[in-house]
Amino acid sequence: MRDANAPAKPMKKSAARLGAVQALYQMDLAHTPLNDVLAEFESHWLGQEVEGVEMPDADVRLFRSVVEGVLNEQRRIDPLVDGALSNGWPLKRVEAVLRAVLRAGAYELLSKPDVPARVVITEYVNVAGAFLDRDETGMVNAVLDTLAREARPSEFSGG
Repeated sequence: MRDANAPAKPMKKSAARLGAVQALYQMDLAHTPLNDVLAEFESHWLGQEVEGVEMPDADVRLFRSVVEGVLNEQRRIDPLVDGALSNGWPLKRVEAVLRAVLRAGAYELLSKPDVPARVVITEYVNVAGAFLDRDETGMVNAVLDTLAREARPSEFSGG
């Protein structure tokens, strides 16, 4: 029975990250308050049927942690993401979904050292792929890789 349950945990974490990016996007565009967006996603989106599509069950603790963490750490995160973006493209000029993906990925890289940097990068590249084209997905990979190498150099050293 354990083998059948083993894939569920990573899928729940991936679903939580996807939901967090969607929530951050909604908060950015509609200026929805934190408590409202958490309640809405937890009761109507995560693990629910939406427009005939069954949304995956999500790790609610991770979902909340990422959404709240991005908001609490945004003043720290945004300048770091700005620095990793190409010159002339500050984060405020980046499309809202891309901005949400970059902020969420940066938050996890900076605040969740128990999750390997390469896992964080892969997860958010996959989330980006659900919404963005290949060039933007590549940008997510490049920006998060730059941030990861700065924040966690030991994970990328040869020894």
